[in-house]
Amino acid sequence: MSSKTFRAASLLALLIAAWVLWSGQFQPLLLVLGAFSCLLTAYLTQRMGYFNNEVFALRFGLRLFGYWAWLAKEVVRSSIEVARVVVNPRLPISPQIVEIQATASHPVDQAILGNSITLTPGTLALDVHRGRIQVHCLTQAGADDLKSGEMDRRVAALRQG
Repeated sequence: MSSKTFRAASLLALLIAAWVLWSGQFQPLLLVLGAFSCLLTAYLTQRMGYFNNEVFALRFGLRLFGYWAWLAKEVVRSSIEVARVVVNPRLPISPQIVEIQATASHPVDQAILGNSITLTPGTLALDVHRGRIQVHCLTQAGADDLKSGEMDRRVAALRQG
């Protein structure tokens, strides 16, 4: 099986799994329509040459699941921290904009880092340009967490190995 065929089959499998899990519909007509839409999407993606470009190659493998678990923990931790700050009558916020340098030079890695920052409550990636990410942080602690480089290190580790 060629690399392009494997990527197309992987996309199709992911689309079908996502459709079934998110729709929750199991009537025969809806299953057929869902399968048709997934097949059409995979076909159009193949025709557009989506898998010809290495930027979009699905290469992260099992490391991605470990990263997602770590990110989920960080989202929960940050959610609790933001809730604690917001319910405090003194509202101890110190909004600021910080700039970090992404370790990874690959555009997909930088996009993953920017999106991960935005997913984490209390931080928002404002701009990504040439590996420099401008981030709005709600608190000083959030800015310090970001500057520690842990998220950047974990994103950069996704492509290694």
